[in-house]
Amino acid sequence: MSFDGRMSYGDYLRLDLIFDAQSPLSDAHDELLFIVQHQTSELWMKLAIHELRTAIAAIRDDHLQPAFKMLARVSRIFEQLNSAWDVLRTMTPSEYTSFRDSLGQSSGFQSHQYRAIEFLLGNRNLAMLKPHAHRENITALLEAILATPSLYDETLRLLARTGFDIGSDAERTDWRGSRQENPQVLAAWARIYRAPAEHWALYELAEKLIDLEDYFRRWRFNHVTTVERVIGLKAGTGGTGGVSYLRRMLDTVLFPELWKVRTEL
Repeated sequence: MSFDGRMSYGDYLRLDLIFDAQSPLSDAHDELLFIVQHQTSELWMKLAIHELRTAIAAIRDDHLQPAFKMLARVSRIFEQLNSAWDVLRTMTPSEYTSFRDSLGQSSGFQSHQYRAIEFLLGNRNLAMLKPHAHRENITALLEAILATPSLYDETLRLLARTGFDIGSDAERTDWRGSRQENPQVLAAWARIYRAPAEHWALYELAEKLIDLEDYFRRWRFNHVTTVERVIGLKAGTGGTGGVSYLRRMLDTVLFPELWKVRTEL
């Protein structure tokens, strides 16, 4: 029972550092909830980035089974992130107002890890680099992601390697911008979905991507609902339109041909 000089649970997890990271700036009871919810969300996003990077590399190397496991894990991570909104929604508008001024212009809109996840998934809106321009290390991290294929880009390259005609997507070399929908990619997915037994690995990969985007959409929807419940239609602390901005984000589709193929079948 003695852990003097031995690795303990708290030592391994560096709990002293974690517990010292919550520093409310007001006397409001609910500010600690707000801080803990966002810090834990950032930790889950750190894990999601780790899994996505490795899944992308596995697809690049044609190691699909490990990629399936990692993508399934990312979906479960977003399930956890969804549950976090349930806790935050216990905070009323009056309670949030009691410490909102302490936030200054800080906002989840400025989360570089969230931006990294979007870039890794393929939503590469270059204007979203601007909130991070004052941090050279973060900008370099995001630029490094933009210089390489996204999760969906690597999936399409896999289609090309396995003999599917995906048109211009097979010739792409500039990964910084978001790609356009491609009817040839849609036709390739339609072939796979019409004969899943013949293309089972690609079929399973497609469904793992759909699972991931499904959970990601739920997270975005819950974000909008939580913000409207707590601040109504006021502007966000970071200068965005708040709910109006978040609602626009709901229209973003990460893997468009995979959703459209359902209409084709």
